[in-house]
Order: sequence, then structure tokens, then C-alpha cells
Amino acid sequence: MFKKICLLVLVAFTLVSCQFSETMILHEDGTGRMSLTMDMSEMMAIMPMQDTVNMKMDSVISFKKLFEEKRDSIAQLPKAEQERLKSLENYQMHILMDPEKNIMEYEIFTTFTSVAEANNLMEGLNSSENLNVSPMKDNATTERKKEPSPQATAVRFSFENNVFVRDAYIKDEKAFVKLVDSLDAVEAFMEEAMYTVKYTFPKKIKTIDIKNAEIST
Repeated sequence: MFKKICLLVLVAFTLVSCQFSETMILHEDGTGRMSLTMDMSEMMAIMPMQDTVNMKMDSVISFKKLFEEKRDSIAQLPKAEQERLKSLENYQMHILMDPEKNIMEYEIFTTFTSVAEANNLMEGLNSSENLNVSPMKDNATTERKKEPSPQATAVRFSFENNVFVRDAYIKDEKAFVKLVDSLDAVEAFMEEAMYTVKYTFPKKIKTIDIKNAEIST
């Protein structure tokens, strides 16, 4: 089931406009919530769904609980892979589908005690696509379907001395070049995609270095 959903995520990149939302709520004590949502409702409205996907669902999957249930299998993985999975324990995944209302959303989210803990958000999304995860308890597993692809880009967050920084950078040069080449082939389709960044801060914003950013009070 989850494998089919991940396939639809890839289709959304190449065939129809897909809406992405990166949302952060930051509290004064440095704690908060971070999420990355993919809204594929438009795809559900115009594309025929298979029976296994064309079903109503509202499920939350806890990575930590899943890893605890499969700790014996995880213990057999390479040490580096075990450490990577451990860094994702605080992440959860929410799958919302309603064919009758043409709703299909896929969200990775986490709460944090320090904004730096949100740095693994993209890694969590990448890993969830490579894990054979199912919202059905009996089918849940942490076995890899394939070796994870190198992560081309990453985002680093910091919040110190009342200054918030979001730094997007290239993590793997070769993977980035490959990613750019692959996007060239679907440039016309990607033009309709939208990536929205929405952050809520505990205090009034004094200055910002992003042009055309909208600030609401």
C-alpha cells in the first residue's frame, strides 16, 4: 500500500502540479513543530486511482514505534544505517486520502526542543520512501526496499540571538547534477508546481532578506 503511495508521489513530480508546503511554528523557548506536506489532491481528481489506493484513509505512522517493533531487524543493519534510522525516531507520517472529496495529502512532521532538530526533515521524507512502511499494523516493516539514493540537497536551520536562518545547500554534488538533468526533462510540468514556506515566529519580525516575502501579523 505504502509503496503505491510513494509511486504516486513520484508521478506527482512529473505529470501534474503538486503543491508543497513547508511549515514551522517556533515558540519563544525554542521549541516548535516542523512539517513538510505534499498536496496531491489535483492528481487524485484527474487521474484514475487503483483500487488499493482509491480508499479513504486518515492514518498517522510513528517512526519510533515502528522502529521499536522491528528492533531485531534493525539490529542486523549496518551501524551507519542504524544511526540514521535512530535520528528519525521523533518523526511521524500522516496520510490523508478521501477519493470522494478528491483529497490526498502526505505529510512528514516532528516536534522539536531546538530548531536544529528539524534539520533531518528532508532526510525523513527521503527515508520514508525507501522504507516498506504500511499504516496496517500487520504489514509494517522497516526492511529496505532498495538502497537509498544520495540526498542531493539539504536544509539547515538555526535560531540564535533572535536571528533565524534557513540555509538550503547542496549535499552531494554528483546527485545534484543528476537531479538537475532529470528535472530538465520535465521542466514544462514542474512549472505548475508550487512550494510554499510558512513560518510562525514568537516575536514581531524586524528585518528579512528575502524579496517579496509576505509578513502577516
